[in-house]
Amino acid sequence: MLKESYQLLINGQHCDSNTGETFVTYNPATGEPLAKIASASKEDVDRAVAAARAALETGKWSRYPASRRGQILNRIAQIMRERFDKLVELEVLNSGKALSAAKGQVMQAIEDFEFYAGATTTLSGETIPVPNGFFNYTLREPVGVCAQIIPWNYPMMMAAWKIAPALAAGCTVVLKPASLTPITALVLGDICLEAGVPEGVVNVITGSGATIGSYLAQHPGVDKVAFTGETTTGKDIMRRASETLKRVTLELGGKSPNIVFDDADLDAAVDGSLFGIFYNTGQSCEARSRLFVHERIYSQFVERFVEKAKKLRVGDPFDPNTHVGAVISAKQEEVIDGYVKLGLQEGATLLYGGKRPEGEAFSKGHWYMPTILADVTNDMRVAQEEIFGPVVVIIKFSDEKDVIRQANDTIYGLAAAIWTKDFAKAHRVAAAVKAGIVMLNSPFSAFPGLPFGGYKQSGYGRELALETLNLYTETKSVLSYIGEKPLNPFGV
Repeated sequence: MLKESYQLLINGQHCDSNTGETFVTYNPATGEPLAKIASASKEDVDRAVAAARAALETGKWSRYPASRRGQILNRIAQIMRERFDKLVELEVLNSGKALSAAKGQVMQAIEDFEFYAGATTTLSGETIPVPNGFFNYTLREPVGVCAQIIPWNYPMMMAAWKIAPALAAGCTVVLKPASLTPITALVLGDICLEAGVPEGVVNVITGSGATIGSYLAQHPGVDKVAFTGETTTGKDIMRRASETLKRVTLELGGKSPNIVFDDADLDAAVDGSLFGIFYNTGQSCEARSRLFVHERIYSQFVERFVEKAKKLRVGDPFDPNTHVGAVISAKQEEVIDGYVKLGLQEGATLLYGGKRPEGEAFSKGHWYMPTILADVTNDMRVAQEEIFGPVVVIIKFSDEKDVIRQANDTIYGLAAAIWTKDFAKAHRVAAAVKAGIVMLNSPFSAFPGLPFGGYKQSGYGRELALETLNLYTETKSVLSYIGEKPLNPFGV
């Protein structure tokens, strides 16, 4: 299924960049090149936006009955199920993530389309009580042409999170995948066409985020921007989108707390905390990277946590027994290692990891061991800044009030996990923590239908849920006079 080269998808046609420029995408686990990818120019962006605009205003998609759009979304999911193994293979090759992780993420991408296939028929207006002689109703209409910019850590799943609700609402799309991981987004664009999405409704352009991503964000032909990525870029997109007052959804960074109270089920908390930080090689916006442990169980918990971390298998992403795959790039590996060194300079203690794994199997590609830093205080940079890798910092706390204060002492507010057998306490802390997603005695943060998004500088708007459809629609109020006598407001 992997091709030697991939073109842009504009108006239902595969095409080269108008400049003919390309770039190469690599396998992070081996460092070997995978394919040549067309590198879009601003003129290509103009063509993609124009195609999406024409499909919106003169095409059929937004005029289809909701049930028909739902049928096509279900067909997309069906094709993805039929090609599940090949989609997983492409995701592993292009991202370096462990096979088990890729399988779960591709399956959720499929389920996202199935969820929004059903959700299409929930888009409805209202009739609202108005003074006698008048009648009012509201319509929910597509917001328009949507620029969707997605990150490299969950390539196919993020594409589904963006495309599925936009299509359900009747919008048209220009999708910009990350340059490091564009392949499955391009394949998904082809699947949309095959399933019956009309030409021009889903366009996929690839290339520099700094160039074409920024240009998309400020493009006058775009009505909405949906971005997932790091916070600094999100702020820049927000500024650019403000020039034309576009609708904006931002799902940004995190430094999520993982709180283990002294009455927690210790085995469950250890296992869940390992998954919360080391899943997807720690390259997750909602990774629970600040591990708060009650002082009464600190030593016991840390001992078990380190012991289990040492059992995690780092290696070949295609090996079903691998837990932790490759890091996305050499640059990200340097960033991770730089933060670990910084943490040691700040006074942290390295309990495990802190380097590339050794051996011939890791001589190529980009790797970093699961890493545990203890003796960390919440004011250290390693406790405040997003590392985006398999690095957890462990912080001791004394009581409920103390941990709530520390958990909220961050610019982020994406996720939080709480481990305790006291459900009254669990819900008190859940209410007090400033986070958009709170997990109680569970490491899992997202299923189709559950709102996903954050507080503070973790962004705004929610994805993956019914309420996401509100972000892809406009509400139109229609007021009519139905009285017996003609209106004469001025009385003249």
